[in-house]
Amino acid sequence: MRAYLARVDAVLVQAVIAAALSFAHLHDLASAAGQGGWKAWAYPVSVDLLLVAAWKRLRSGSSKAAGWCWFVVALVASLGANVATAGLLDLADVPDWLRILVAGWPAVAFLGGTLLAHTAPAPETASAPAEPAEAVPVSAEPETAGPPADSEPETKRPAPHVPAALVNHARKLADDHHARTGSPIDTDTLRARLGVPAPLADAIASRL
Repeated sequence: MRAYLARVDAVLVQAVIAAALSFAHLHDLASAAGQGGWKAWAYPVSVDLLLVAAWKRLRSGSSKAAGWCWFVVALVASLGANVATAGLLDLADVPDWLRILVAGWPAVAFLGGTLLAHTAPAPETASAPAEPAEAVPVSAEPETAGPPADSEPETKRPAPHVPAALVNHARKLADDHHARTGSPIDTDTLRARLGVPAPLADAIASRL
């Protein structure tokens, strides 16, 4: 864990030092090109932000061509300032073409940042069409027909169990019906009086 923290700290220190030096070089070049005051401090910020936006687009995996284009533009601006302030350019007498480049940089940085931040990502490629299902081979020999459904013997349903108490109650109803009407009770009337299903009414009627 300590070794990992040591590596991370070293990388962070190196990044801070490199960023500070590049920031100072861009500030000095902008100031020498006639961009004094707060404007000289804004130039390195715009270059670094464009680098970050381009790197973020590259990491997103979409529109890599635009990301690489603006990353190279910002990198050239940063490296150019570093090289120009390393003694190869007289900062007391900056050429006119460099003044034009420095004055035009804000428009370039604004265009690049806007395109990187607000351009819709490229649509995902359509997935490959599904492979057609393999045809099922048809057998040349006709299948033997099974026995018809009608030939199967019908299974008889078992008679429902009738409690003895229910049979006794049904006998009372049948006797009462016979006393009032003079005829034996039928199955439909018995089923209606008892409030039972038809199969159970048939089973009760068979025991009366």
